[in-house]
Amino acid sequence: MNKEKFLNFLKFEKRYSSHTVTAYAMEIDNFLFFLDTEKIDFENADHRVIRHYLSQMKEKGKEATSINRSISSLRSFYKFLNREGLADRNPLTLIHALKTARKLPVVVEEQKMVNLLRDGVTDAATFEATRDYLVLELLFGTGIRLAELLAIQERDIDTYNRKILIFGKRSKERFVPIHKALDELIRKYLKLKYEQNFKNNSTSLIVNKEGKSASRYLIYRTVQHYLGQITLQKKKSPHVLRHTFATALLNNGADLNAIKELLGHAGLAATQVYTHNSVERLKSIYKQAHPKA
Repeated sequence: MNKEKFLNFLKFEKRYSSHTVTAYAMEIDNFLFFLDTEKIDFENADHRVIRHYLSQMKEKGKEATSINRSISSLRSFYKFLNREGLADRNPLTLIHALKTARKLPVVVEEQKMVNLLRDGVTDAATFEATRDYLVLELLFGTGIRLAELLAIQERDIDTYNRKILIFGKRSKERFVPIHKALDELIRKYLKLKYEQNFKNNSTSLIVNKEGKSASRYLIYRTVQHYLGQITLQKKKSPHVLRHTFATALLNNGADLNAIKELLGHAGLAATQVYTHNSVERLKSIYKQAHPKA
């Protein structure tokens, strides 16, 4: 079945992130486990077997988005096998994605985020506290993805011109501007970082208390902790701050194409989802302010 060959193709040729490659691997492993349980050879898995597998996922309470992710992963896997001459058919060609309701991006209230950062950055004195607020400032102040944040090296920061070189999906490069307060916070953080005299002196911008490159878990934990101070909503992730960044720009009159470039979106369709949040905001303002609403 050449699963490893496929994963290497995703990693080295498609240049997918390690997180994405791991997600593909999990989807394939789940399918292979199903085949093993049902005592079905991989070569004999046709569209009926695929439908049976997907129906089991639905019976287990999997959401349509999860099922569609599995369909997409398996379709890519079979397409690769066909191209390499390792399979003579793709049973996913007869399988269609499930319809899903479009969910609005989850955001936190802009002013609450501004207040949290203003008060916190002023009070932060230790290396770890300063790092935590820098993480929040970078995510909220630039809209970068988690993987992009972890990839930033010290050499990527241009404090003189106030911009950061970001390596996005599939290693696409873009510069994002940074505001004065973020520039000052980066300078403060780097000074504290050098003063730690870490034995493991990583050149990654964001590091843990031992000086090693920060993990995804550290960033998630940091974001969840601080967002828990300003919101009761269930979802508190780095991507929520990316959504908040984009929505704030749109609400304050930024051009949609400019937001697209800042976010590193390949097409405008992915950016347009934020217009729905702005429409909902306008409806809310209308209901509160108009005498006949």
